[in-house]
Amino acid sequence: MATRIRTCSEAISLSRELEDESARVYEELATRWPEAEELFSSFAAENRKYVKQIERAYYGVITDALEGGFAFDLDPQEYRVDPRPSAESGFADVLREALAMEQKSLGFYEIAAEQSKHLMADVPRTFTLVAKKRRERIARLETLLEQAS
Repeated sequence: MATRIRTCSEAISLSRELEDESARVYEELATRWPEAEELFSSFAAENRKYVKQIERAYYGVITDALEGGFAFDLDPQEYRVDPRPSAESGFADVLREALAMEQKSLGFYEIAAEQSKHLMADVPRTFTLVAKKRRERIARLETLLEQAS
């Protein structure tokens, strides 16, 4: 059983893991689904950008141990997904799995922003920005799923 996330550094590490994993998934989907290659490739690029934004915000403001310590109470298992579509998965199935992955990520960013807002400014603001982008991404995927169904 994984330990709960308590510090900002641990939350940043989980964020990096979630973004890296979903970027790999989107890169795989981009090669598998040429009709959505541009969309999936842009999602992967955005994920890599989010990691840099979050890390920049964190390293730019963490100046003492109290500021970033024990700001969180998160179970990392609640936000992990394994969206590995099988070779038989149809495009609609892949989109549903991508939506589930995005919704988990959105949940993480919303809760992380809320839990850290009283101790920091830049990190929760960046988490909130990424959550907003995730909501926009979810809307795009839902539209694509409606068209595919």
